[in-house]
Amino acid sequence: MGLGNLARRQYAKGAVFLLGEVAFVVLLFVNGIPSLAGLGKLGPVTKGGQQWNSNGQFVNVNPTNSVQVLLYGVAWVFLSVTFVLVWVAAVKSAYRAQVLARDGKRVPSILEDGRDLLDGRLHATLLTLPTLGIVVFTILPLVFMISMAFTSFDANHTPAFNWVGLHNFGVVFSRTGSTAIGVNLGLFMRVLAWTLVWAVLATFLNFFLGMFMAMVILRRGTRLKNMWRAFFSMSMAVPQFVSLLVINQMLQDQGIVNQMLKSWGLIDSSLPFFTNAWWARATVVVVNLWIGIPFTIMQITGILQNVPGELYEAAKIDGANWWQMYAKITLPYIFFVLTPYLIVTFTNNINNFNVIYLLSNGAPTPVGDSAGQTDLLITWLYKLTVDRGNYNVGAVIGILTFVVLGVVALITYRNSGSYKNEEAFR
Repeated sequence: MGLGNLARRQYAKGAVFLLGEVAFVVLLFVNGIPSLAGLGKLGPVTKGGQQWNSNGQFVNVNPTNSVQVLLYGVAWVFLSVTFVLVWVAAVKSAYRAQVLARDGKRVPSILEDGRDLLDGRLHATLLTLPTLGIVVFTILPLVFMISMAFTSFDANHTPAFNWVGLHNFGVVFSRTGSTAIGVNLGLFMRVLAWTLVWAVLATFLNFFLGMFMAMVILRRGTRLKNMWRAFFSMSMAVPQFVSLLVINQMLQDQGIVNQMLKSWGLIDSSLPFFTNAWWARATVVVVNLWIGIPFTIMQITGILQNVPGELYEAAKIDGANWWQMYAKITLPYIFFVLTPYLIVTFTNNINNFNVIYLLSNGAPTPVGDSAGQTDLLITWLYKLTVDRGNYNVGAVIGILTFVVLGVVALITYRNSGSYKNEEAFR
């Protein structure tokens, strides 16, 4: 690599390519080949402790750190792919130099190539660091996490573990599943169904109720508009972490809400806010409205103020009533502008860890299950990994969550007016 550039007197560029190849080959033999070879068995897998060595001595043996082996192996796969891409670029560079020399044209120097990167190809220069960041901090960890789903990495197999193929997927999609882990197909389908129901309710109830409140505040007959907006904005000023923990304590069996209702004689026993499945689900949905509606009010207020007034005037002249103007003008305009936002909100609600974990912690949880009645896929994943140490099954849940998010977002956006008719409201 680089010899073609050296042959065409591009000495600096050729030297860079050649030194890069030499450095890669040296590192490959020193660290790369052992790391890539370790991917085969993630080992050798040893449990560690005191063992007899080949000389008949009793020695301490450190356990295999399979996480490190897997990480180094995945990193070297990425480095190898990067080297191949650089090698292809070097071949193309040498070919271009050969074509220029054949046609009797001047072959550019490395300084001229550098100036081109700051001028004609500035876009490539500016995108280099962001692309590198995405690969290192997003794609590499994602591949590492996906790899975990095919291993035996759990609380009983750490730090040494091995490949198990599709066994973990079989546990999740099996009707019997694993009683030790508390995972089976029925539990997965229940959590998935509630996750989707939660995402729909949390997204569209916030949207429509927030839109209704924004329209009420914005109408001509409403006084003190700024005061009402300020009241709704106050919930945004308090950190969500604090609000959810306070509400959690207020709704406990001995919390202030149940105690006040008892003292007023309205109930005889505590309301099961977090001990009954349907009460708990209704509670998290209602509390999420209190958190989400103020954001929707602010966004829709700005959109409503930018709807052309001529549209409403023309509709009134044609005899349209308020419902017809809302259905034919206001709602389509808002939907067109906010469709990408609604899709992002829907995906965020599928991964809405804070509201569920801090408010209900997934409760109530049936005996023997690893997920509660209000757990989402994301909170279930957290419990499987952090609380129980089942990182392999947690990785499977993470992959399935990613698939659900990707499919829903792609189908929804490609069928939205914002995608199909981008010029409609310009």
